[in-house]
Amino acid sequence: MFAVHLMAFYCSKLKEDQIKKVDRFLYHMRLSDETLLDIMARFQAEMQKGLGKDTNPTASVKMLPTFVRAIPDGSENGEFLSLDLGGSKFRVLKVQVSEEGKRNVQMESQFYPTPNEIIRGNGSELFDYVADCLANFMKTKGLKHKKLPLGLTFSFPCRQTKLEEGILLSWTKKFKARGVQGTDVVSCLTKAIRKHKDIDVDILALVNDTVGTMMTCAYDDPYCEVGVIIGTGTNACYMEDMSNIDLVEGDEGRMCINTEWGAFGDDGALEDIRTEFDRELDLGSLNPGKQLFEKMISGLYLGELVRIILLKMAKAGLLFSGEKSSALHTKGKIETRHVAAMEKYKEGLANTREILTDLGLEPSEADCIAVQHVCTIVSFRSANLCAAALAAILTRLRENKKLARLRTTVGMDGTVYKIHPQYPKRLHKVVRRLVPNCDVRFLLSESGSTKGAAMVTAVASRVQAQRKQIDEVLALFRLTREQLMDVQSKMRTEFEYGLKKDTHLMATVKMLPTYVCGMPDGTEKGKFLALDLGGTNFRVLLVKIRSGRRSVRMYNKIFAIPLEIMQGTGEELFDHIVQCIADFLDYMGLKGAQLPLGFTFSFPCRQTSIDKGTLIEWTKGFKATDCEGEDMVDMLREAIKRRNEFDLDIVAVVNDTVGTMMTCGYEDPNCEIGLIAGTGSNMCYMEEMRNIELVEGDEGKMCINTEWGAFGDNGCIDDIRTRYDKKVDEGSLNPGKQRYEKMTSGMYLGEIVRQILIDLTKQGLLFRGQISERLRTRGIFETKFLSQIESDRLALLQVRRILQQLGLDSTCEDSIVVKEVCGAVSRRAAQLYGAGLAAVVEKRRQDQGLEYLKITVGVDGTLYKLHPHFSRILQETVKELAPRCDVTLMLSEDGSGKGAALITAVAKRLQQAQKED
Repeated sequence: MFAVHLMAFYCSKLKEDQIKKVDRFLYHMRLSDETLLDIMARFQAEMQKGLGKDTNPTASVKMLPTFVRAIPDGSENGEFLSLDLGGSKFRVLKVQVSEEGKRNVQMESQFYPTPNEIIRGNGSELFDYVADCLANFMKTKGLKHKKLPLGLTFSFPCRQTKLEEGILLSWTKKFKARGVQGTDVVSCLTKAIRKHKDIDVDILALVNDTVGTMMTCAYDDPYCEVGVIIGTGTNACYMEDMSNIDLVEGDEGRMCINTEWGAFGDDGALEDIRTEFDRELDLGSLNPGKQLFEKMISGLYLGELVRIILLKMAKAGLLFSGEKSSALHTKGKIETRHVAAMEKYKEGLANTREILTDLGLEPSEADCIAVQHVCTIVSFRSANLCAAALAAILTRLRENKKLARLRTTVGMDGTVYKIHPQYPKRLHKVVRRLVPNCDVRFLLSESGSTKGAAMVTAVASRVQAQRKQIDEVLALFRLTREQLMDVQSKMRTEFEYGLKKDTHLMATVKMLPTYVCGMPDGTEKGKFLALDLGGTNFRVLLVKIRSGRRSVRMYNKIFAIPLEIMQGTGEELFDHIVQCIADFLDYMGLKGAQLPLGFTFSFPCRQTSIDKGTLIEWTKGFKATDCEGEDMVDMLREAIKRRNEFDLDIVAVVNDTVGTMMTCGYEDPNCEIGLIAGTGSNMCYMEEMRNIELVEGDEGKMCINTEWGAFGDNGCIDDIRTRYDKKVDEGSLNPGKQRYEKMTSGMYLGEIVRQILIDLTKQGLLFRGQISERLRTRGIFETKFLSQIESDRLALLQVRRILQQLGLDSTCEDSIVVKEVCGAVSRRAAQLYGAGLAAVVEKRRQDQGLEYLKITVGVDGTLYKLHPHFSRILQETVKELAPRCDVTLMLSEDGSGKGAALITAVAKRLQQAQKED
């Protein structure tokens, strides 16, 4: 019994001694967590360098854009071919992808050898060989009669400018075919395939094997957004935000980046951790000074590293009693598969003895233990280095998403990862230690990168088909110059109809005289009360105007108009308004004051004087009964009488558009047009009295409230109305009315977008075909969302958050499409505004007989103020359609309430002047 214990003690002491001996010899290959965190930080810096336009040329980690913008969503289907060129064998694959309610992939494949004379010969011979193998495969599988899309897995660094193109930067591994570097490998292969007249293949995608791995795993797990290969070579790819990729135009969405991390350290960044063994291996390689990170990690080099170390230890007398065999001196005699075999849990020592004996050595038990430990240190360092670089990628993903904790999946492939018994466990453990704030699932790619190339091709086919359908919808909202000129011309015709006595009643654009005949001249002064009714909020203002210095001070209070009041009786509405006035006068301490009052009433009215306005029809959701056909000033006076608390002098009833023009006209005498782009849509302008047949007199000018929101109610713009516009119109409170307004104003743009999103979702082009209950709700998609979604400062992640508020679980691609839809709808609205405005400025130029007109337009409204691109597109359209008019758009800072007070002040001034005359 004692002998057994003695023997066990001897063995464990022997093992301990040998391990210590190897540890001392390979001290520099043991990497602490502190060192790994430092390497991780260095790799993060290299990634940033590779992504930058200015720094990429000098970056060792090239961060190559792959133009793979989407991962599989499960709706892919069809038959695809795939080729895999990059290792010791070449593979052709047929992949059948079908939905059938669940993800289903069937594959048939054939391996072909890649002889040395082919991979190191002439480039054209290499691609001819690949094309011959493809033709053979298609013949064998009975595919010659079919036109099939193909994905090419090409496992070498390529610079891509699109998915189906790749310029080879350099060969790696054992490939050295001449005349290929600097050329497009897809063109080379296409040229070779064309020599086979009996096959019809369309190469849709060029994919790196790492990207293929990620896509294969992403088909099974949508959380997969990283691909890593640790095999003959090593590399990683991941999904990067487009906004961070300087090398590619566009900020929307994400794109897969092929890091080409094998070259990390080629600029000297890893010199402090490279050992004498790494340097010797590098000098003896096909590409000295290149792929230095790969040479410390991948299957092509691990066995050779072990051989070099064993030879040095033998020379130092630390192994094999100082004896060396010719095999141990021979490059490539120890392969990575030998390293894996020697590290096996139970058979490892026996395998080690067998492998060393085959190398012509006579190892002792102690030698076998030492050699096994050398293998452990070499492969453990490989796993550690991989873990550090992968941890850098995971940290970047987490930071891009602005998450405290990231949940993600990493797709894994490669012979080292697959066959080495300890490698995966070591890698996973170190990654989780380096990034404790990431929950990482490692998913082995069962079918390799070739299936991934087919998946990229399937996704490209799906995206292509979906893109076509989406573009067809968006095309409905793209207006040509000719269409805009047609709108301009028809608007001008409607102006003329509205101004003429004979045609006025039939005109859709009513061209209502406002009896505002003068603009502020700076002499106005006094205190005025102003009311502003035009939406769900009602404002009461006290406006103090001082003459000479054009100084205006305002005090105001906003009151809500509840829906039941908006859609109740006229008496209830005006009693509510008077209650608000009473509250305001009380608040301002002006209860008994007699004040002139201007009433901004933003609905179509027919006026016979400045203080009389008969409501033609309600718009913007108002439906109060017994109002249409009644004088709004009389209704307000009656309500004031019923209250019997104060006496107000109602001097003027004005439209909000007129108020906007007057506000801006107070600052800029060139302002003769008022434009509202908000909840509603309208425009007013100063017209020559001689053109207004509805009012007597030919002298001077009068402001015309066009009420252009009704433009098109006669069907004149039906050619540009889409099915979505018609749907919005049908569901509105006033079907068939205010058609121009329904294509341009804030009350309706969000609803147009909602209708488009429902249609695209029904077609399976958005939100995985799932329509949320909230999306079914009318009015849920507010126009403010368009402004937010189209903001240049808003990342797609925030767009997704807005959509999540609406119960929509969107992917990155969904968010891009939603942003495009919002852009198309708002752009068309701004262009239609521009066409209408161009019609009025051209009319003013011609009426005044001017070669060139300089004019200012006062603008107000939430759409104009809040939308990031609306004002620019509006201005561009006017410039294009009215090139002889210099139009300045001036934002009305104080809104239409101040305008009502100014009109009241101007009316008072003109009244006084008439009395004096």
